[in-house]
Amino acid sequence: MTDLLLLPGDGIGPEVTRQVRRVAEALTPDLTLDERLFGGISYDTHGVPLTDEALAAAKSARAVLMGAVGGPQWADAPRDKRPEAGLLKLRAEMQVFANLRPALCFQPLADASSLKRELVEGLDFMIVRELTGGIYFGEPRYIEDLPGGGQRAVDTQVYTTAEIERVARVAFELARGRRNKVHSAEKSNVMDSGLLWRRVVTDLHQREYADVQLEHILADNAAMQIVKNPKQFDVMVTDNLFGDILSDAAAQLTGSLGMLPSAALGVAGAPGLYEPIHGSAPDIAGQNLANPLAAILSFEMALRWSLGRPADADRLFAAVEKALESGARTRDLGGALTTDQMGDAVLKAL
Repeated sequence: MTDLLLLPGDGIGPEVTRQVRRVAEALTPDLTLDERLFGGISYDTHGVPLTDEALAAAKSARAVLMGAVGGPQWADAPRDKRPEAGLLKLRAEMQVFANLRPALCFQPLADASSLKRELVEGLDFMIVRELTGGIYFGEPRYIEDLPGGGQRAVDTQVYTTAEIERVARVAFELARGRRNKVHSAEKSNVMDSGLLWRRVVTDLHQREYADVQLEHILADNAAMQIVKNPKQFDVMVTDNLFGDILSDAAAQLTGSLGMLPSAALGVAGAPGLYEPIHGSAPDIAGQNLANPLAAILSFEMALRWSLGRPADADRLFAAVEKALESGARTRDLGGALTTDQMGDAVLKAL
């Protein structure tokens, strides 16, 4: 069995994933690594963004780490062949329904945030995003022509009790190991799916997690509170669409999208999917400018959540912090280091 499957993907994905390989080979040389094409490069080579071989390799690995997918050159590809379709299929086939997105501000980067230092210094909260349901997967979805001209587009937001309950359980369990507080974000005031979400989370809380503090919050208010008082949050659980938006907003608090990793988890024992939350950044792809720390910290999460190596995860996290304390910065953080040089700084700190 492969320990870690690398799916570098498109744009800056191969550049940041290369640094993960360097770190893995230095920190955990006993781990077995494999690599496959994924996303637009797979479409160009194989005609599909995710081959059956790559999917089988992902399902049989202990953990999967991807770089990023997509770019303007694939904008006109058939919808089911676009790089993003490969990512959605990978998530669905791996059944990774809980997306963990930490919003963590490293002490040396408190002044790099767009918010004042006092709002972000010491920031540490986790967004748990439902990842395999909701409007990104709901049916029907289509664009149709209207009589007399014009078109109508339909996307369907749909959730079941079981889908909501399983991701909420992940959030409550996480909170028990942190500061014991969960915010559940939805739009129950205007959406039936949000109303069901609130009911299911409330029922689960009363049955199994009454020891955890639970607060319900409307998703638009959550967005406002993230930039007003982010340190009030410990764990936030929300649906696929709102989680996508809110986690990107939270990411900016930490100084850069290039700093934040993510983990997508399924049932216990199944492989997890790890990825930096930044995109493929085609405007800087191939220029050795991308910040690799989000990808490296995604490997740190893989060590912790899928590979059973918490001590190595702690070492890697400390090394990233030490590199930042030494002044190492890529361009997105106001510095001048290249992708390779930031990798060098982490390896030196290790």
